[in-house]
Amino acid sequence: MSSGIPLPPTTPDTFAAAREYVLTVVCADAPGIVHAVTGAIVEVGGNITESRQFESGTTHRFYLRLQVSTAATAEELEAALAPAVARFDMEHRIDEVGRPLRTLILGSTAKHCVNDLLFQVDSGHLPIQVPLILANHPTLEKLAGFYGVPFEHMPTKEDGAKAAFENRVREAIAEHDIELVVLARYMQILSPELCAELAGRSINIHHSFLPGFKGANPYRQAYARGVKQIGATAHFVTSDLDEGPIIEQEVLRVDHTRSPQELMAIGQDAEVRTLRQAVTWFAQSRVLLDGTRTIVFR
Repeated sequence: MSSGIPLPPTTPDTFAAAREYVLTVVCADAPGIVHAVTGAIVEVGGNITESRQFESGTTHRFYLRLQVSTAATAEELEAALAPAVARFDMEHRIDEVGRPLRTLILGSTAKHCVNDLLFQVDSGHLPIQVPLILANHPTLEKLAGFYGVPFEHMPTKEDGAKAAFENRVREAIAEHDIELVVLARYMQILSPELCAELAGRSINIHHSFLPGFKGANPYRQAYARGVKQIGATAHFVTSDLDEGPIIEQEVLRVDHTRSPQELMAIGQDAEVRTLRQAVTWFAQSRVLLDGTRTIVFR
């Protein structure tokens, strides 16, 4: 049904020049931040299509994520923001919405997380690009080949081998302009030095039991203790083993009828979903660090 109100004329080029950017801002909380940022966006003829903000009551830091549609270039938007950046001493980042994040995957023998990440990329559902998989076992080579992703295997058992593996990680990051490193069940502890180098850009996944079990056969340990909850945690990598800032978690109820094999299957499914979600949010610039925790703009 027509309203009788004439619509403005449109052409195929009406929105052709628009670019989509995501802008993230972190700074000390103060009056006028949003006004200054949005004013800069208006200055370049931009339109805000998504907006999320948060003030941390404990650190008194301000977090802002905007998606902006504009005909301006990233350089023009950066120039317009410069006065606000200087005034509020902002940490900020401008990126293209949907740009695939260059991601290095580290693996060992477990296939489920690596397979899911590669499948999601191949299906166009995960905004990352994987130029290389590094592993300390050859198990994943066939899987990587199926998806056409280069694969390298470097054992870590011999003296000095772990250091050599980590040096190869550093080389790969430089060679491929890596922006994110994902430990997709890479069953080795990274050195404190490499953890520091990858701070805020390396994600790990591990099972979560209540109570917790470490060491060999955690699912059999969980079965023996009759766990009632099982799940997974995705977090940033730090030198404190499995204690980095948490990005995403999933917890599921189980009971005494589940076998150790069923617990493992349930747990691996949770790991897959949790890691995928954490990587997706990171690639979309939705995860910001607030000390030892994260701000996640879902």
